[in-house]
Amino acid sequence: MHIIWQNKISYTRRGQGFPLVILHAMGTDHRAMMAWMEPLFEAGSNWERIYIDLPAHGHSLVQPWMKTSADILSVILDFLDDLIPNRQFALVGKSFGGYIAQGILAKKQEYLDGLFLLTPALHIKERSLPPRFTGERDEELLAELDPDIRGAFETLVYTQTEGNLHRFLEEVQPGRLLADRPFLTSEWRTKGYFFPADPLSDQQTFTAPTLFLLGRQDFVCGYQDHWTLLERFPHAAFTVLDGVGHLAELEKREVVQTLCKEWLGRVDKTKSL
Repeated sequence: MHIIWQNKISYTRRGQGFPLVILHAMGTDHRAMMAWMEPLFEAGSNWERIYIDLPAHGHSLVQPWMKTSADILSVILDFLDDLIPNRQFALVGKSFGGYIAQGILAKKQEYLDGLFLLTPALHIKERSLPPRFTGERDEELLAELDPDIRGAFETLVYTQTEGNLHRFLEEVQPGRLLADRPFLTSEWRTKGYFFPADPLSDQQTFTAPTLFLLGRQDFVCGYQDHWTLLERFPHAAFTVLDGVGHLAELEKREVVQTLCKEWLGRVDKTKSL
């Protein structure tokens, strides 16, 4: 069930326990994250999952004053202050949601007991990206797709097969239909996407359990730039999966789930009470 916070943020809560805040990628909504994360908790857990629809996504509207990612971050920070005031929590961010997660880290590091960045965008305007090529590819299947869906699928997915397309249509495409495309393709994309400064400053060290999970064939956010951050996260696992594009959680779900579960276990052992 969707809950609307102050007519600004739509979110879904599952389970009870330690807060786990989850941010999706640009152009989709929280359902893309729920699809692969919720099975991790089917046997029961002590985690309360908070799936957020970022402004301009799902049922979270863009307010007239929102012009930049810094504005979006400010709304998310206000939301967290209201929903889990002065509480410790863990954070998962995917792609653009991972960029917003870095902004949350910069503002709320003392409350953050764990961080998982899944193919995240960084504060880098000229990204180091791998060559654009694909793995296994079903040409007949692709030829039958709507051009908009085909373009997104080909951009985000390395192995372009029927099974991966089915997951894409079931989990990612519904959110794409709700995305506020006029905003996402507006001057925000060219002038307002980046924060005024890098949220991960050179002097910053984050010692809580961290996971960076990247795709070797991700030509949206890449993987090479992320290695420069390694020393700032002394308890981070850095994993680059071969044979996946930007949607690692779709293409190699079991591996991603295993790595996420291991990270949750590390957070569970070290988190503040």
